[in-house]
Amino acid sequence: MAINPFTQFVFDLFIFSAIMITAYTCNFYYLAYLSRKRKDVSSTTDWGTPSVTVQLPIYNEKYVAKRLVDAVCNLDYPKEKMRIMVLDDSDDDTVELLANTVDDYKKQGFQIEHVRRGTRNGYKAGALKHAMQTTDTELVAIFDADFIPPTWFLKRAIPHFSTSNIGLVQCRWGHVNENYSAITQAQALSLDFHFLIEQKAKSNSHLFMNFNGTAGIWKRDCIEDAGGWHTATLVEDLDLSYRAQMKGWKCVFLPNIVVDAELPVQMNAAKRQQFRWAKGSIQCAIKLLSDITLKRKVSIEAKIQAFIQLTRHIVYPLMLIQFLALPILLAGQVNLYVVSILPAITIATYLAMGPGAYIMIIQTMYHKSWKSKVKILPALLVYNAGMSVNNTVAVFDAVFGKKNEFLRTPKYGIITKDDDWRDKAYNLPFTQTTLLEIFFGVYGIMGIFISIFSNNPIFVPIIGLQVVGFFYIAYMSLSHTRFKRNKSSNNRVRTEKEKMANVVYKLSMISIVAIIVFGGFMAITGYDNKIYPLDRIRGHLDGIVGSSDPVSLRAHLLAIQTDLEIVMDGMRETTDANGELVAKNPVWIFSTESTNFLRIQSDVETMLASVEKVSTVPKDSSAYHTGMLDINDRASSLRTNIMDATPYAYASVENILFSTIWIAAIIGIFSALKRKKEHLKEADEIGV
Repeated sequence: MAINPFTQFVFDLFIFSAIMITAYTCNFYYLAYLSRKRKDVSSTTDWGTPSVTVQLPIYNEKYVAKRLVDAVCNLDYPKEKMRIMVLDDSDDDTVELLANTVDDYKKQGFQIEHVRRGTRNGYKAGALKHAMQTTDTELVAIFDADFIPPTWFLKRAIPHFSTSNIGLVQCRWGHVNENYSAITQAQALSLDFHFLIEQKAKSNSHLFMNFNGTAGIWKRDCIEDAGGWHTATLVEDLDLSYRAQMKGWKCVFLPNIVVDAELPVQMNAAKRQQFRWAKGSIQCAIKLLSDITLKRKVSIEAKIQAFIQLTRHIVYPLMLIQFLALPILLAGQVNLYVVSILPAITIATYLAMGPGAYIMIIQTMYHKSWKSKVKILPALLVYNAGMSVNNTVAVFDAVFGKKNEFLRTPKYGIITKDDDWRDKAYNLPFTQTTLLEIFFGVYGIMGIFISIFSNNPIFVPIIGLQVVGFFYIAYMSLSHTRFKRNKSSNNRVRTEKEKMANVVYKLSMISIVAIIVFGGFMAITGYDNKIYPLDRIRGHLDGIVGSSDPVSLRAHLLAIQTDLEIVMDGMRETTDANGELVAKNPVWIFSTESTNFLRIQSDVETMLASVEKVSTVPKDSSAYHTGMLDINDRASSLRTNIMDATPYAYASVENILFSTIWIAAIIGIFSALKRKKEHLKEADEIGV
């Protein structure tokens, strides 16, 4: 069956995306194989107690900053060998809190200092770079504000600098609040995949692994030899670790040394973290890949793996391309089954490549506790699917060189399920990305109906998983939004403004839900009135091509006439010089005769007349066979015409106008919320 040029282009994009996604997925399975094949690094040497500087980069973390400093000062390590640098770039209550905490520990004999550089230039990387100017110890340990290092951390980790070329030991992240919610459970499982599969596979080998920004120890010589901390990307940790390995240093991952940390509990915070990681990775790819490619001492496999790791976030835009293309291809009756005669093989292939393989990996990661982790897998699949919009925006930001502020991921000191973050400072509002997530969710609902009405229900769960993900992420982004100011204040006027903002927010959420429901209803109604009749017409034309019974042919043609009357209602009309109607066409610009429904209607009437004629002659006569061939040829031609017209039925003037109004309404609500947020910010600045 011939495919029109537009559908062919979409099909090519779909196949290209599928191939690329499959390649990245298979590479993860390859790393899973390597992680089982290569034993954990266990070689150690007695280093004694080398001098260590513990650097703690902090910005506005009043709920967890003291907890971190307390944990570091509680490390079982000689005070005279351990220097603690609290790198505080904060501009809120955190400054006073840390100043008091540092003073208390100084009185107890700790070598601890409260570093205030007076600027946020370079953000975290800038703070670490500034600290290195006065760091003269052999080792440098780094912890982010939300981490809680155990007392034995330094004594157990330092001996793993067993050879002179090891420049970094990276420890595994634990999750102090893993069971707080479905969001934290999904994040914990995702991070475990990274550490126990990717990091473990690359550690102590010729493959490059990355520093995760915290819970690691560097040799100071390694940092300096690699060129120090750079501020050009949002992931200074990945950047430095790759430059160090290109210099010949080795990085080692220690899976058995676990440092607990707090996972983001607010959806908007989790999205911010994912955005930073995705954008930063692409920035590093742009910055480093050419050097890695030209480096002779780096093996081919290491170069390939470096390329895959640095570019792996392009999977997210590829996922969206597939998601957008699938309904178009199904509407165009393009066969997408893995095995054309066995549609069920398609869903089985998806399950085998995705959840099935992940279940096997989880078994090897968690051993006896694997069943409890498998229960989290559906939440992770939904979470990753929904995050594809957020991370796609990050990828394009990096590719087009858009500059972004380093936005930290706020933490609230959440450990148990009884802890609450909603009334605390640092709460993040939803962003414009939420609007895109809503759009993709609504588009996916239309895709589900297209799958059903085009007799391809096997694709419903594939589309449905992503639809659930988009709506879940959007819903959580909206429901987790709080208009809570970052700076402490008991000002009554500001409190009243916050209350009013929350009222506006709730009303806006109700309006958005109402608009989405109304839009979904209109989309379903429009599909039923304009698109589904075209699908039925194609089905009847298929029936005509496959039949030689005049009675059956007549029934198909009469049904086609009924559906043509439905779809032609409201279609663009063209008249000649005498005012006579000569065309009805869904193509409202650059229309052609092939999609003229008056001509199609005339052809159907001609076919009905032919059926009446052939029904009067013997079935074994040449006239009967000639008539049937003519009817079949006309049916095949009309089917192509209907397929050409179908995409334009989606893009009718009415649909474009309604979609514009629908999107404008949602944007208007978002703009009102943004203005309210700006008013609150102004109130903060003037102290009202």
